[in-house]
Amino acid sequence: MEEIVTRSDVDVELIQSHSSDESVAWSARVSTMGEQAQSDGHENAGLINFLMKNRHGTPFEHSFFTFRVTAPIFVFREFMRHRIGWSYNEESGRYKELDPVFYIPDRDRPLVQVGKAGHYEFVEGTNTQHYISIAGMKRTYETAYEAYKEMLDIGVAKEVARSVLPVATYSTMYASCNARSLMSLLSLRTKRNMTTFPSYPQREIEMVAEKMEVYLEAAMPMTYDTFCNNGRVSP
Repeated sequence: MEEIVTRSDVDVELIQSHSSDESVAWSARVSTMGEQAQSDGHENAGLINFLMKNRHGTPFEHSFFTFRVTAPIFVFREFMRHRIGWSYNEESGRYKELDPVFYIPDRDRPLVQVGKAGHYEFVEGTNTQHYISIAGMKRTYETAYEAYKEMLDIGVAKEVARSVLPVATYSTMYASCNARSLMSLLSLRTKRNMTTFPSYPQREIEMVAEKMEVYLEAAMPMTYDTFCNNGRVSP
C-alpha cells in the first residue's frame, strides 16, 4: 500500500497581482475629475480612509489578486461561501489521481467546543483527546486511500473511486479576487481584537486567510491600514 502523508499546515502563494493604493484613488477621483483623475500631486491616504470609513466600496474593486492555495478540501468548501468577486478553479478528482496527503491538527489546534453554535469557543484538548483523534484520522486515511487505489487498479473511474476519500484530503486551487472581496473574507475568516463585528472562523480557513492578508498589506499598505483602523469592516 502507498504510504500516506499527513500535514498540519496550508500553502498560499501569490501568483499574480495588479493592485495598488493608487488605483483606489484614481477610480474614486474620476467621478469629480474625469480624465485628470490619474494626475500626480494628490494625497491618497486621507481619501482612502474616507472611502473605507464611509463604505464607498467600488474603488477597491479596481485591483486583482490570484492565489494558489493548497489546503484540505474542507477548507475549500468554506471558501465557496465567498462568491461575490471571487473566481475558483480546483484540482479535479475526476481527471487527476489524488495524492495520499491528509490533514491532521497540530498540538496547538484547540479540539473541544464549549457553548452553543454561534456562541461558543474552542479550548485546548487533553493529550488523550489528541492521541485518539490523530490515531483515528490516520487509521481512516490509510483505509480510505487503500480502497481508492484498489478501485483505480481494477479500472474504476477516478470520479467514482474518489467517493471514499475524506474531505481532509489535500487539494490545490487557484483563487482570484479584488481587494474589496479579499477584505470581506478577512473580516469573516480572521479573529482580531480590533474587529467591529467579531468573527469566529474555523482555524484552518483562518490559516489561509492570514497568509492572504500578508499579500494585501504588502501590495496596498494604505488600504490595509485603513481597513484595520476602521474595524476590519469591508467597504
